[in-house]
Amino acid sequence: MRQKPTVLAREIVASSRLFRVEELQLRFANGVERTYERLVGKGAGYGAVMIVALVDAEHVLLVEEYCAGTDDYQLSLPKGLIEPGEDVLAAANRELKEEAGFGARRLELLTELSLSPGYMSQKIQVVLARDLYPESLPGDEPEPLGVERVNLREITSLVQHPQFSEGRALAALYLARDLLTQRGDFLPGERP
Repeated sequence: MRQKPTVLAREIVASSRLFRVEELQLRFANGVERTYERLVGKGAGYGAVMIVALVDAEHVLLVEEYCAGTDDYQLSLPKGLIEPGEDVLAAANRELKEEAGFGARRLELLTELSLSPGYMSQKIQVVLARDLYPESLPGDEPEPLGVERVNLREITSLVQHPQFSEGRALAALYLARDLLTQRGDFLPGERP
């Protein structure tokens, strides 16, 4: 196992409502020193959830919302922040209700993903939601989100969709599809 670099200094060099930019002065085991910058979240950082919500044995829900980073409407999986004191699975069910208008009777934590570990400390918990039922909660979105159903057997073609570009969502979909296939949870004749 490699030895992590020694932190010589750290300083917040910029701050916004959502993020802080932290500058790190590091010395590596071989004596080389470098300055790194990374985005760190504000506050205690309770994390976030992303939900792969199965409508049936092969279809999942995507939501369409405005994304300031790309200045466009994008399709992705429902996701959001975990509230202080909230369990990961409870947060996933709440976000699913807020963003897609469904709750889930069965929730399972699949994995944790990062977006860009070289520059960001944030991670997201991927949750599989099954046995859905209609239920809505008010969320913090400025406008209602569009909701679409996509077939897990068509993930490859989804990558070609001009409104679908989030790598974490793509990884979560492949993970869920492969897990369901391994478990035999697709309907007979409906395996991807």
